[in-house]
Amino acid sequence: MTIRKHVTVLLTSLATAMLMAQGAMATDAADLKTTLTPLGAERAGNADGSIPTWTGGMTKADPNFKDGGKRSDPFAAEKPLFSVTSKNVGQYADKITPGIQAMLKKYPDTYRLDVYPSHRTASAPQSVYDATYANVSKTKLVDSSAGLIPQNGEGGIPFPLAKDGLEAIWNHLMRWRGASWHTDFSQYLTTTDGKHVLTNNSRADYQMPWYLPGGGTKDGTFWSIRMINDGPPLRAGEAITGRENINADNTGVWTYLPGQRRVRRLPNACCDTPTPATAGVMSFDELYVFTGRIDRFDWKLVGKKEMYIPYNSNKVFTAASPEDLLGEHHLKPDVLRWELHRVWVVEATLKSGKRHVMPHSTYYLDEDTWAAVLGERYDAQNQLAKVLWTTPVVLPDLPGVVTVTNGFYDMLSSTWFAGDIFAGKREQYRIVPEYKDSVFTPDALAGEGVR
Repeated sequence: MTIRKHVTVLLTSLATAMLMAQGAMATDAADLKTTLTPLGAERAGNADGSIPTWTGGMTKADPNFKDGGKRSDPFAAEKPLFSVTSKNVGQYADKITPGIQAMLKKYPDTYRLDVYPSHRTASAPQSVYDATYANVSKTKLVDSSAGLIPQNGEGGIPFPLAKDGLEAIWNHLMRWRGASWHTDFSQYLTTTDGKHVLTNNSRADYQMPWYLPGGGTKDGTFWSIRMINDGPPLRAGEAITGRENINADNTGVWTYLPGQRRVRRLPNACCDTPTPATAGVMSFDELYVFTGRIDRFDWKLVGKKEMYIPYNSNKVFTAASPEDLLGEHHLKPDVLRWELHRVWVVEATLKSGKRHVMPHSTYYLDEDTWAAVLGERYDAQNQLAKVLWTTPVVLPDLPGVVTVTNGFYDMLSSTWFAGDIFAGKREQYRIVPEYKDSVFTPDALAGEGVR
């Protein structure tokens, strides 16, 4: 059976196994204080207890942790319950995404899923819970030049009682990751023959005005980044600043190229355009499984399902070096922790008259955080072209579960990419005070020129 036919069969099975029959979707904000978590997930576990009840998440930080330092793995002592391989995948097929099943089929001798006990560690500050509760009654989708966008919300998940795919994907885009933070990381492209090529060694500042004290945004910007490359030598001194706007027509991205000694605004910083943040290896809308404008696609909320997903994978922090993470064709199985969680399944289908190299995608959103943790992208021939992935980690000091190391497996060329690798870095995901807005401007970017 070809990969295309194999995936088609899996998608059909997935659709029929959706858990929408659990009951009517919640429609009252009061449910966020009773049957649902403050961010909109089901508080209760599943019938057999393999998904536990949510009891507040993990909010107690390691007493030995110092902000900005190397982070720990709170579940380092746990052993896998079992492993899923190409030989026994049939036993677990209903709980594994089509993309991951395709990876097991493509790399039967090296790819596997080590499944651990599930821990619902997701949490957020009380201010985020309060804002999410308030958003139920005041946040609405309104029309704009860039499609339907949230209006009047602030400081929390915009649509915790999401009714459709568009509201769900907005929850992913606006998910809690902190208000201001700094990271140091490296990124690698692995070639077909298994060679790891460093694309960039970077440091980056991030801010989400949506979650700053007072809530909301000043000019519609809800996510900002300033990233500076320190290597490899060919790319040292390059920098990029991006300001993601709720109205994507107002999003701005600027790059600094040391050879030209000038800052340039990118004319089409979205969608399937390659992003300089990954040396052009990923497109803008593949970062963290999905990032960017939503108006090229129709979004369908297929349903909710129990699935094995990467979760609490803090080994990406504790690994000594990138080499401890990178295998020949994929991340080394030993460093990924898979757990059973409920996910929202969302499909994106290209609208009539719009253009995109990947006209159909499926995304899997963790119900506790709304973060997309896995995804599949299909090309114009309906072939499974890319498997997108990220690694949710728990940060009790934030508190929260956030997606960090991320990338893709190219199912056609057999290359793959891993970004935001913190292994070996002294500073990993440092929570910082609010940045001045001027940090994320073209003028500030020009001042970062080093060559």
